[in-house]
Amino acid sequence: MTTTSGLRYHEVAGTAATRGFALGVAGRATVAQIVSQSPLWHRITAPDLTPAVRRMADATRALFPEFHSEIAALADGLELPFDPVFAWNARGDLLAGLGDGCTTVQVPGDEPVIAHNEDGLPGLLGHCFIAELRPDSAPTATSFCYPGSIPGHTFAVTAAGLVIAVNNLRLLGIVPEIPRMVLARALLGAPDRDAMVQLLRDAPPSGGFHLSIAQMDASDIWSVSFGGGEVHVVENTRPMLHSNHAQCAGPVMSRQSITDSSRDRLFRGLELLEQGAAPLSILSDTGGAGLPIFRADPDDPDDENTVAQFHARLISTGIDWQIDIPGQASPTRTGFMPVTRGMDES
Repeated sequence: MTTTSGLRYHEVAGTAATRGFALGVAGRATVAQIVSQSPLWHRITAPDLTPAVRRMADATRALFPEFHSEIAALADGLELPFDPVFAWNARGDLLAGLGDGCTTVQVPGDEPVIAHNEDGLPGLLGHCFIAELRPDSAPTATSFCYPGSIPGHTFAVTAAGLVIAVNNLRLLGIVPEIPRMVLARALLGAPDRDAMVQLLRDAPPSGGFHLSIAQMDASDIWSVSFGGGEVHVVENTRPMLHSNHAQCAGPVMSRQSITDSSRDRLFRGLELLEQGAAPLSILSDTGGAGLPIFRADPDDPDDENTVAQFHARLISTGIDWQIDIPGQASPTRTGFMPVTRGMDES
């Protein structure tokens, strides 16, 4: 059962080409009017980045042909050439200092909870949508989508019993061979967390992401940080918070840019966790001495505002989830992802 108010919903089924084209049509107006007019789009599609874009496109075609086809069809649906659309879907690999920044709360336990603030370009508030992905040969997944982008790099629930929330890592000095968004897209089809981690370990170097992953029949929540060929896994058994900078050691992970907002959100969030605050209360917080967790300032120093809030709880029969959009009826969308029991415990 799913309810909605003010958040577009698209069922995206079939082949990669069919899915990609549908995603392109869904985002066409917003990309034409907002995304492609942004300074970030013009920087990402600049000629000096073309060799890196083509290198990553070739690697995607070789290693993940399904998602290369999905991006090509996405471009068709957007009525744009392939190269700039692929570049947009590799933006975090091309520009390490990208402003993207989100906050995720992890609460392990008998009914684990992942809650997440999706922070994006302020102009995209109200223009994002939900995609119900029904591929021909992978589990159904429900994912929050930005116009012009493939699914997987925000937050999602899957019929394999997985909840995934993704945060940007600003890793420095990386020569990316494949887009991190392509890897995140591929993870939506994984049967379990072990398979997700193995996919990342087998992949060429990419830009950095942090994943919060909860799985049915497991009480812990995994923190997975990857980028530049490194993959770090921490199996959290107590409440934790992530605010888009790496919190693990490693030659690559130690070379990162940490913004004031990222640092302030971590300190404030950990303080609220210590006080026993509920996940959505933490994500809605505007207090503290520094920059706030909930981001609504048009002059945000990272050019980021909270465009959605997500809360998912894994219960005995599936995943109970809701999404709130700032300024719209709350909850904007609620849903339940049924999951077949019997998966291996992690």
